[in-house]
Amino acid sequence: MPADRSYEVIIIGGGPAGLNAAVVLGRCRRKVLLIDAGRQRNLASHGIHNYLTRDHILPKEFLAIVAQELKKYKVPVKKTEILAAQRTSDGRFLLQDREGLSYSCAKLVIATGLKDRLPGIPGLREFFGRSVFHCPYCDGWEVKDKRVAVIAEAKKGIELATSLTTWSTQVSLFTHGNDFVGRKDNRLLARYNIPVFTTRIRRLVGTDGMLNQIVLESGQTVACEAAFLSMEYEQQSSLAQELGCRVSSHGVVLTTKSGRTKVPGLYVVGDASWDIHLVVIAAAEGAKAGVYINKQLQKEEKAVRLNKKSTQPA
Repeated sequence: MPADRSYEVIIIGGGPAGLNAAVVLGRCRRKVLLIDAGRQRNLASHGIHNYLTRDHILPKEFLAIVAQELKKYKVPVKKTEILAAQRTSDGRFLLQDREGLSYSCAKLVIATGLKDRLPGIPGLREFFGRSVFHCPYCDGWEVKDKRVAVIAEAKKGIELATSLTTWSTQVSLFTHGNDFVGRKDNRLLARYNIPVFTTRIRRLVGTDGMLNQIVLESGQTVACEAAFLSMEYEQQSSLAQELGCRVSSHGVVLTTKSGRTKVPGLYVVGDASWDIHLVVIAAAEGAKAGVYINKQLQKEEKAVRLNKKSTQPA
């Protein structure tokens, strides 16, 4: 292993969680490498919200600011993808990227996040991140009092639809041909004045990323200015599972509050580990993991120093 590819900490994933972990550890003067494949979940977003002093900043602008901070703390960034990872007999981690290069580290942080499984509705990707969203806490304010659709393929779409009435009284539920709304559900939705459209969606229609109509297979057209998706997601990377981590029923990696997993030396932070998907929370998790990792490295360094002292001749 070349000396320049051996590190104290390697962070896989350049979203807010991985970046904040890198900043904290860089400020601790640790030898850190950040590896990023450039597939952040929120790249299509029209702006980051719920983040103090950064309201409505574009994800690319946010990343550019952090890139300058990483340079200040001398944290290198490698643009590649890690395809394989293993824990070696000496407790370190050995990684291999898509170019076949190998890297070694004492502590590993996986912050690769999640990816959304978008329904295959024609026109949807054109509007995703501009007027079609998945998180009301991220984008509900921007669509307040507008005509809002919820597109869902399962029962949790009912909860999303009723939740959105906090932001707008003009909410509709589209099941895209799926039969999950029962009589009790219909009564609840009626109390919220939420109409239900059970016909499959033919396409979404709008201009310059802004939605204005949902066209059904029946030919019916429904006016709409924004939509929220109730959809499934999956891990961007399977590295954590391959290293032996446990995954919850919600599809996220089980960790402690510090991001530590049951695999010694392995931390998982950000959307990949918890189910509240806000940028500010992901960044906080990265910061916490950075502090805990530095403390663990200090503890190990102290043990080495004490062991050297005890073995010195009297």
